[in-house]
Amino acid sequence: MDAPEEAGLAPGPCSVVTWDVDPRGYCSEHEHATRANYGQRLAALMDCAFAGEYDEYDGARQAGGSSASPASRHYFVPSDTLSDPVRARAMGIVGVDDLFGGVVPHAFVATKVISHPLIDDGSAARPEGWSERFASEVGEAVLPGYSCFSADEAARAGRAMLEAGAVRLKPVTATGGRGQIVAESAGALEASIGAMDPAEIARTGLVLEANLEDPVTWSVGQVLVAGMVVSYCGVQRTTGDNAGQEVYGGSDLMMVRGDFDVLIAGVASPSLRRAIEQARRYHRAVIDCYPGFFASRVNYDVAQGVDGRGEWRSGVLEQSWRVGGATGAEIAGLEVFHRDPARSEVRASCFEVYGPSVLVPADAIVAYQGTDSRVGPLAKYTILPGDRHADAP
Repeated sequence: MDAPEEAGLAPGPCSVVTWDVDPRGYCSEHEHATRANYGQRLAALMDCAFAGEYDEYDGARQAGGSSASPASRHYFVPSDTLSDPVRARAMGIVGVDDLFGGVVPHAFVATKVISHPLIDDGSAARPEGWSERFASEVGEAVLPGYSCFSADEAARAGRAMLEAGAVRLKPVTATGGRGQIVAESAGALEASIGAMDPAEIARTGLVLEANLEDPVTWSVGQVLVAGMVVSYCGVQRTTGDNAGQEVYGGSDLMMVRGDFDVLIAGVASPSLRRAIEQARRYHRAVIDCYPGFFASRVNYDVAQGVDGRGEWRSGVLEQSWRVGGATGAEIAGLEVFHRDPARSEVRASCFEVYGPSVLVPADAIVAYQGTDSRVGPLAKYTILPGDRHADAP
């Protein structure tokens, strides 16, 4: 299969727990509630107890500060991709059987910044652990662009790219398209970069990428849970949030039992086959170029559209190795496959809908519906077209 086959802890009594890796990260009220819903459903799939939110310090005391033993094994549903392998191993997370998400050897690997080369391979600023080989391994699986760790290098890269059309500036830690700027001239480019914090660019990086007009964005992913390998593809939707900003609104997925090779074998559309092939190449490049990476949940956003020269382009925009927007559909599909071992394909559509008057379909699997103090009224749910299903926890 495409995912690394790294064994987890030996079988033993298991409890599923959610874990706030970084309180500054994906830890809003709706994200807490959504992860709890997913944790309960994953526990049911694995025939485990759901133990709620994990207290890392209490867990370390119980384990004597060492790795968890099989007698007290946890399966983690973390808020973020884990970027400290030593910390992960100390908690008993050593392979894909130990978490819903992924582990990377360096923090920058979990961000958009790995997707593109540096403006100067030899002299450009870069974080420790940077793979110069990754850019050549992914090749044309990504859009034209650069990753920069200084404002001067970003300005130089952007000016070079403007010859081919507008440039999209992407903060590397933002999600759902938030914080991105499209620069169509050198003046706009320099003004945009000048308004950014140079220290933040040096710390996390800045991505400059060819801008596509009215792109279609595909989701291509894979989950490994309870002995099942499920791969999927599907189109993303956008919606307006409570502030009127266009953000991620959900995905319509086609899920198959098997790896990426099984998935692509069942797809006739040349453009969708191209998207899956690019995601597969990107995934394999990460495994090859960043030793220590493993993930039980992978998701790659692939955009297709026309660039500033009128040329059709396709490429991976970013990766996700944590609970994400499509996870509601992923788990709903896993539940169907679990109930019916003979089933080979599932269609699932997940939705994120903002506003005070959301009408959730009666047959929906609701992961969250409420008013978050940060984002306002929000409902997150999944439907299974053509399937009847029991209510999820």
